[in-house]
Amino acid sequence: MTQKNILKLSCKDQPGIVAAVSGYLFEKGANIASSAQFEDADSGNFFLRTVFASDADLSAGFAPIAKRFGMEWSMRPESKKPKILVMVSKAGHCISDLLYRQSIGDLPADILAIVGNHPRDVLEVRDLNDVPYHHLPVTPSTKKQQEAALQDIVVKTGADLVVLARYMQVLSDDFCRNHAGRIINIHHSFLPGFKGAKPYHQAHARGVKLIGATAHYVTADLDEGPIIEQDVERITHAATPDDMVAVGRDIERRVLTRAVTLHCQDRVCLAGHRTIIL
Repeated sequence: MTQKNILKLSCKDQPGIVAAVSGYLFEKGANIASSAQFEDADSGNFFLRTVFASDADLSAGFAPIAKRFGMEWSMRPESKKPKILVMVSKAGHCISDLLYRQSIGDLPADILAIVGNHPRDVLEVRDLNDVPYHHLPVTPSTKKQQEAALQDIVVKTGADLVVLARYMQVLSDDFCRNHAGRIINIHHSFLPGFKGAKPYHQAHARGVKLIGATAHYVTADLDEGPIIEQDVERITHAATPDDMVAVGRDIERRVLTRAVTLHCQDRVCLAGHRTIIL
């Protein structure tokens, strides 16, 4: 049966890459539906994402080509949705948007589990679409134990991606390293200027005129991972702290959902400390 497939690859830029890829797909009777590529002058690397239709699995035959060019690559059916584990604290705006987008088919992924550091009834969401909720309370004395439990849930669900939907705990360096490129976080744009409690109130007191949010991959360096998506909105002096919080929530949920969608469509390529979006 003919189906669409996604091929994503990166390697050192060199002559013949596109010819080799397109030639192989043509030889196997595949039809390219779309293709995007980028040569990164800073690193000298080449990135390519191609969507093609084929009635056969072409991954085994592509392996020798990938080896010849030293590629990091993946190939999968477009219909095979990535599996997601979402982590939450109390705020519900980000997880609500992800669940809604999944329910209407806009999120190309399956949310298989939700992990929270507070009891279920504290989360600002009534309906979780029957997604299992796991309560893992975190304290200094239980952090290592609960992170082991988290890893167990990741393994049992087969999660391809962990999404921190306003999860207000810091993951360990080991967990971040073990899941590099597979954890996405969202935070407001006031860092590092306004840290700690009530950042929107701090920003209001300083007369901030722009509110934004950043979604990025999580690394051991807190809130400093490769950026995937960002957005901002302008406000005026008339905005109260509560107004700013409302605007911030809306931006956060939009930016996080877009970042997760890009990742799940295999459009995000890591290039050192930044990302290439194809």
